[in-house]
This record gives sequence, C-alpha cells and structure tokens, in this order.
Amino acid sequence: MVDMLIKMFENSTDAIFFFDANGKALALNPAAEQIIDKDVVTQLRQGEFQAMCQACRGYTSDTELQTCLSCYFSHNSDPEDFSSFQVYLETEGKGVLPYAATFHTIDPENGVRVFMLRDLTKQFKTQERLYENKMMKHVIEAQENEQKRISRELHDSVAQELLSAVVDLRVVKYMTQDQDVLDKVRQTEATMTRLLDDIRNLSVELRPAALDDFGLEAAFRSHFKRVEQSYGLEVEFKSDIGTRRFGNEIETVVYRICQEAVLNAVKYAQVDSVKVTLTVETQFLKLRVEDKGAGFEKGDDPIGTGLGLHGMRERAELVHGDLTVQTKIGKGTAVQLSIPIGQDRTGGKAK
Repeated sequence: MVDMLIKMFENSTDAIFFFDANGKALALNPAAEQIIDKDVVTQLRQGEFQAMCQACRGYTSDTELQTCLSCYFSHNSDPEDFSSFQVYLETEGKGVLPYAATFHTIDPENGVRVFMLRDLTKQFKTQERLYENKMMKHVIEAQENEQKRISRELHDSVAQELLSAVVDLRVVKYMTQDQDVLDKVRQTEATMTRLLDDIRNLSVELRPAALDDFGLEAAFRSHFKRVEQSYGLEVEFKSDIGTRRFGNEIETVVYRICQEAVLNAVKYAQVDSVKVTLTVETQFLKLRVEDKGAGFEKGDDPIGTGLGLHGMRERAELVHGDLTVQTKIGKGTAVQLSIPIGQDRTGGKAK
C-alpha cells in the first residue's frame, strides 16, 4: 500500500505539496515542480516560510475573482472553506493560470496539510468554446429570424403594394388617348415591374419560403433556377433526399453554405456550370459543390456573400458538421460538407 501511495505521489498529473502548520514545505511531487518557477521550487525545498506566496496570485472567493484575503494558508482559516476552490498561480513559462485546488489537513496531530492542484486551462477553453458556439447559435438564429421577417414584409406588404400600383397603371392606359401620357405610363409600368421582380428576388434571397415550407431539395431547385436566370450559370443538381426534413438549424446551415459556395463559383471560378450533390449516406447528410474553374491558393478567402470560408466552417461546426475545401489553381474547387443526422445532437432524432 505504501508503495502504491508513493507511486501515486510521484506519477500523478496533479501537483501535490505537503506543508507543516507554519506553511513550510515538506515535500512536492514532480508535477508540482514542473508548473512553478525554479526559484520558487528552490525556496520551497529549502523550507523558506511562505515561499508559495511567490507563485500564488490569489484565489477565487464568493466576492472576488482573485483575492488574498483570508488566505488558505492562514492559521485561522476554516478548512471546509478550502476543500475545493480555484487558485491562480504564476507558472513556469505559461504565465498566470487557473487551477482547481484543495487544501486540507491530513495529520492534525502534527499539523501536516496537503495542497493539490489540477490545471483548469483545458476545461476553461472547452467552456469558452461552448459559450462561443452558444452565442453564435443565438446570433445566427436571430439573424435568420430577422431576415425571415423582412422577407415576409417585402413579399406580403411592399411587393403587394407595388403589384397593386402596376395594376392601376395598366388601368390608366385605357383612360386616356394622349400618346405622351401613354408612353410615360408604359415607361413607369416597366420600371415598377422590374422593381417588383427585384423585391421578390431580394425577399427570396433573404429567406426562401420554400426552405421553411418544403425543405432543402425544393429550396435548392428554386435557388438554382434563379441563379441560372440571373447569372447564366448552369447548375447540375442531384439529390436523393426528396421531401425529407432535417430540422431547421441543419437545413439553414446546408442552404447557406451551398448558397455561398455557388456564389463564389459565379464570381471567381470563371465557369459556365457547377455540380451540386445532396445525399444521405450512412447517417450523414452530405453536400458537395464542385466546379472545374480557376481554383485558388489555400489561405485565400473568396469574399462571396460575406460568409467566407471561415464563416462556412463555423456554421458547419454548430451542427457538428465537417467542411473541407479542395482546390488547385486551374483545376477547380470542391466544397464538401458532412453533417451527422442519425442522432441529431442538437436535440432529438432527425425528422
């Protein structure tokens, strides 16, 4: 048993210190020596009083993030207050880092106390990333909801009012024989008709109703038809998902990434056609957008709609997806997205 305890002390990844009742270091394990400045380690080994204070930058109390008030080394401190707490230490080469700490007496008769530390850096980074993802989800959700509201407002209000005005202009043409007036009415009618088309297109670009009502395949077919009409780019689209639905968040991510990839091809690839494939394979929803165009150097980031490659990857990560971009100058570009759907990790099974 003693051998096992010695091995645990020597091989533990947690830093372990033993102190007497006066704050003098009795022993410290290799993990403890690795995190603290060598000068402080020397002072500890020489038994200098309160040498640990040279490395400590305070602990987290109920009222402050970092404080030295009622120090855990104080004789009058309640041991229960420091059975589990957070402390900040100046480390060797890594600056000030947070540690999960425990400080308690293990030999009341001789006043021997143990101070144990566990590095919280990895946990903090995980929590920070989780917080960032949650915030990003809320921002994107709010953005999509606002775009949906504006889209419906444009379609149901502005577009309808314009359509009503166009109808009125057509009636006016039968109310006069003045050629100058007729020419002006026809000119105004043509302008308002183009404006009506622009507003309808803008409404769809903001948030296509087909995506919410009918799903990805229907939304893609509608979108690619507009792309062909607007830019003359032929989109060869293949899909095996039919009317299958995957949840609002996944569908929005897939649609926006595809929209960005196709628009990048329109602006930068210098091609007449693009291939888009949307399939379900072994519990994964997979999207591939491929062109045989100009390609680009890795590290460049086509501007597109402003989403960019970094934004595309961030969106993919929100639904636990994996985005890869294969490209080579003169050989084209392929954007591939894979999202797990067997068990929807954002809350329940895929629809």
